[in-house]
Amino acid sequence: MSFELHPQLAKDTTLIGEFPLSLALLSKDSAVPWVILVPKRANLKELHHLPMQEQQQFLLESQAVSQALEATFRPDKLNLGALGNMVPQLHIHHIARFKDDIAWPGPVWGNTKGEQRSDDEQAAILSRIQNVLSLSSLFKKA
Repeated sequence: MSFELHPQLAKDTTLIGEFPLSLALLSKDSAVPWVILVPKRANLKELHHLPMQEQQQFLLESQAVSQALEATFRPDKLNLGALGNMVPQLHIHHIARFKDDIAWPGPVWGNTKGEQRSDDEQAAILSRIQNVLSLSSLFKKA
């Protein structure tokens, strides 16, 4: 069986680009800069189900995303999370948090207005993140 992005993730995000293992997606939620990494493996639900070498590759990709969010937005904190209660496909959230964001200090889930960025705002943030990620030899721009 081949990899297919879960329809809910496809609906809620814009493709930033690809790493050797994962897709990098930008959430459309306007509350905070929010990147989601999805390993391109069919029927994968848990990170520990990947072979160790792929877990290590995922950590390299996660580090690149985390560093890009820090360099681009200078957040007060980065939140990483894998819930998967609504979307079972493995996806790890990388969320830039700020002391003045709508949900601080609580989690973003269920604590934002659920409003999406305009197409222009999404494109501007997408470009900023792609520019920083393009410095990584692992990353291919969408």
